[in-house]
Amino acid sequence: MTKNVLISGASIAGPALAFWLGRLGFEPTVVELAPALRHGGQAVDFRGETHLTVLERMGLLPALRELQTGGSPMRFVDERGRTLLHLPAEFAGGEIEVLRGDLAAVLYEHSLPRTEYVFGDSITHLTETPSGVRVDFQRGVSRDFDLVIGADGLHSNVRRLAFGPEEDYVSHLGYYAATWRLPTDLGLPRGSAGHKGSVGYNVPGRLASVGADHRDPAQAGAFFAFASPELSYDRHDLDQQKRLIDDAFSGLGWEVPRLLASLHQAPDLYFDSISRADVDTWSTGRVCLVGDAACGATIGGMGSGTAVVAAYVLAGELARADGDHRTAFTRYETRLRKYAKGCQAGGDRTGKFLAPGTATGIRLRNALLSRPLFLNGMLKLGERVSSTVTLPDHPAALGHLGR
Repeated sequence: MTKNVLISGASIAGPALAFWLGRLGFEPTVVELAPALRHGGQAVDFRGETHLTVLERMGLLPALRELQTGGSPMRFVDERGRTLLHLPAEFAGGEIEVLRGDLAAVLYEHSLPRTEYVFGDSITHLTETPSGVRVDFQRGVSRDFDLVIGADGLHSNVRRLAFGPEEDYVSHLGYYAATWRLPTDLGLPRGSAGHKGSVGYNVPGRLASVGADHRDPAQAGAFFAFASPELSYDRHDLDQQKRLIDDAFSGLGWEVPRLLASLHQAPDLYFDSISRADVDTWSTGRVCLVGDAACGATIGGMGSGTAVVAAYVLAGELARADGDHRTAFTRYETRLRKYAKGCQAGGDRTGKFLAPGTATGIRLRNALLSRPLFLNGMLKLGERVSSTVTLPDHPAALGHLGR
């Protein structure tokens, strides 16, 4: 029977899958390129019955409710700081909103008793054998595993090694996004002390926004998004990425000059395209993809919720199939593909929502979302989309939880 499973990626999908595999009698190992868990990050949310049911079955709801941000209202302003649109916390925050780093830490802690974690290493080669997969690592010695799971996000290393180059599966959606941390006095708009959530300023095709840190009032977080054809740049060269952001926003008013000044002092930066991953078949041989690696979007695709749902379903199907990976992988994809694609579709609209391409588009967005009926309709749509799959009651999974 399949027992020894290697998972690439220690963000959301990887530890969630390790949690369930460990509970179900498998022996999961998680390898992560970063030297340690990543802290902080943008807020992620869960909404609807399906997301909350999986979190409840994992026993995570109490811990996440203690860590939740309370939601992140969004306010869009003109160049003088006058409010044009206010969106309530539940618009972006769902029923539970936590920082990505906090979620990753909770998943790690709950999976750790039954999982081996290897930080600071990466897979370099996969060789399938009649009985498993021979895995070569950048630093560690080669090892044999029964299965390999790519839970390593939109830019999945496992997908590249087992399925083919990234450009065959990842589509640019016309925008880029950037986030960085900064001291509050360098970034928060004047007169906004005590304001909860973020404040954003639009010109056609560009958004500059900033919000106070949920935990540390001395810290703030900037979020920028801009329309652009696909750019060629070094993903490891922060100075080059900062220049791209500077070029895209130079000359704008409001608080943009102060925020750009803080960018050049920021020790870290997240910068990436808003893109979508589409893989025709989520498995090949003994290798399978889960979360954003299989069917993700950079922003707005309910990626965290889909990841925990997918982890639950995949682990359960492996247990139900008694380790027959071909049967399990097929059942997993059949059950989840339509659901994941429906959630992912929200990411196609994210860039256009954040930074409409024309002044008319900005005015139209503000006018529509200022109408309570329209806003409530969008909130209900998000809840429906996130709950369009029926969760299997895997007896093994529920039995291990004493249910």
